[in-house]
This record gives sequence, structure tokens and C-alpha cells, in this order.
Amino acid sequence: MKQKKNLFLVIMLLTIAAVLAACNSNDGKEAEAPADTSGGSDVTETSGPAEETAGDWKPTKPIEFIAPSGAGGGWDTTARASSKVLEEEKIVEQRFAVVNKPGGGGAIGWAYIDGKNTDDHLLFATSPPIMFVPLNNQSDLGHQDFTPIAALTADYGAFLVKADSPFDTMNDLVEAMKADPTSVSVVGSSSPGSMDHMQFVKSVHAAGVDAKSVKYVSSQDGAGMTMLLGGQVDVFSTDVGEAVEQYRAGNVKVLAITAEERMEGDVVSEFPTLIEQGIDDSFVVWRGIMGPKNMSKEATAFYENAFKEMSETEAWKTELERYGWAPNWMGSEEFSTFLDEQYEAIKSLMEEMGLR
Repeated sequence: MKQKKNLFLVIMLLTIAAVLAACNSNDGKEAEAPADTSGGSDVTETSGPAEETAGDWKPTKPIEFIAPSGAGGGWDTTARASSKVLEEEKIVEQRFAVVNKPGGGGAIGWAYIDGKNTDDHLLFATSPPIMFVPLNNQSDLGHQDFTPIAALTADYGAFLVKADSPFDTMNDLVEAMKADPTSVSVVGSSSPGSMDHMQFVKSVHAAGVDAKSVKYVSSQDGAGMTMLLGGQVDVFSTDVGEAVEQYRAGNVKVLAITAEERMEGDVVSEFPTLIEQGIDDSFVVWRGIMGPKNMSKEATAFYENAFKEMSETEAWKTELERYGWAPNWMGSEEFSTFLDEQYEAIKSLMEEMGLR
């Protein structure tokens, strides 16, 4: 019995010595976290793509996600669809609070974001108006005043009329406008000189209509479809995604879309292009995500990778099909270069049409 007790004491002493040696070897260093072997997909528990480049940074509170427009438009649907997938797929553990800040064709929302220009918990949805609006001197803020994070989708303009409209094709509309450009009223959700306005006047200008005489009505509260269906205007200049539901219900006709060729997919494949109707024009409505100007590099990397991971999920592909969007991924650096190039192209176009 005594021998057993002595053997036990020796084992205990050896164990204590081994522990002390291990502790001394790590003196002055942070202990490494044990490897995660759970196999889970939640990036808050594993080292997923959203954390690899961002290092240790991750959101510590809900992310405010601004849609600089009313509910129902392209910015709003982009913010809500992406936040839904990010949360449901557990790509980011914090929730995304989508907030609508309409007004000024986006300028009200941009001013709000600019006032919080170091906030790493603030994002917003963006698209071509971030160039059109400052080029029209309607805002002092443009794409250079924010941090590009990622481009997500490509959409196209769509020109809608009521189901009982006398116009059956884009050429029918063009002929009426050639005779009298002011005889047709056009509503859009963006401010004059911005996207919904420009995509329409660009198209009819290519068909020979006096673009500067077009009667355009701005409805930035998201009431454009209501105005069309209520007979207050003749045409609604919007995007393909907003056309699908009302077209499926038989409430509208789609005279044309601004894609270079017909889109693939249920419903959208039925929408004719301008080009196939003899009007040599097209226009891409890209959409993406940006943050405040002084967002940290770590936060930018985190969000870029989170949206990249999101864009590869089946859930996101379902959202693309739902809204008639095409995938259009660009990371932060590529997106930044793209924005600079787009700005110069849009500036030249507006000058050519005499709208600047």
C-alpha cells in the first residue's frame, strides 16, 4: 500500500512539473484558441470568409442599413433582400436594421451617412443616382465621398404602361412623343436628371425624340406604380424587378427593357428590348453596397467578405430570381475603379444630350 502511495505522489509531481513548464514556455504570449471542430457554418463561431481578411474585427452591435429612398424601390429591395440572406444564413451574427431615408434623389440619406463618416456599423445601398444627382448639382456628395464595399447585381430599366393603354410597343410611344413630347407624362422614383429620368430620355433620344422636352414627374416616395395604375401618368420608368409582379397580375404592359438582349427566366423573358424594336440603346442599372468615407479597412474587409459569402448562397440566388436581377459581383477595389469609370461615362452622356 505504501508503494502505491509513493507511486501516486511521483505521478502527481511529474504532472505538476509538466503543467508549470508549459505555462513558462508561453510567458508573455497570448494563448491560442483551440481549433473549432464543430463543423458549423456561422462565421461568428468559425473562421469564415467574412473574418479571414478582417482579422479580429466584427460588428459588436446591429448594423444600420440605409435605403436612401422610400419603400419598394431598388435601394430598398436591395437592402432588405441582402440583409435577409445575411441574417438567415448566419453569415453575420448581428442583425441588419434597414432604415428608409427618402428625399433629394438619395441626397438626404447620403447627408445622414456623411454625418457619421467614421461609423463601422453603417451601410447603404447604392446605384447610378449617386453619380447622376451630384452631376445635376442636386447634392455636394458623390461616390468619391463614401467607401465602396461591393457591387451585387445588374438590373435594367423597364418602361411600363397600364394594361389598357393605347401604346402596345415602344415605337407606338415614340411616335406619339415625336409628334408632341409633352403629350406623354412619365413618372419615375428618382429626381429629375437622375436614373429613372435619364434611362427614359436616353432611350427616346436614341429614337429621335427631343429629350429636353419630355414631361417627367418625380415621385420619390415610391408612389410611381400607384400613379400609373391610377391613371395620373402615362408611363412609369422603373426597373425590371418592380415590373414583374404587376405584369404577372395583368395590370401593366412592359413596352421595353434596357437590356441588350432578352433576359432569361420566368416572366422576364417576355419583356422586349429596345434594340429588338429598332432603338439602338441600352442601360445597365448596377446596384451595390457602400459605407461611410472613413470606415476602417478592417470593417470594409469584413463586409466585403460577408457579402461575397452571401452572393454564393442558394438563398441569394432565389432573391435574384425573385426580383429579376442578374449577378454582378465586384469586390471593393474593383467596384471603386468601376465607379470612377462610370462617372466619366455618365458625365459625357449628359453633356452630349444637353442635360448638363
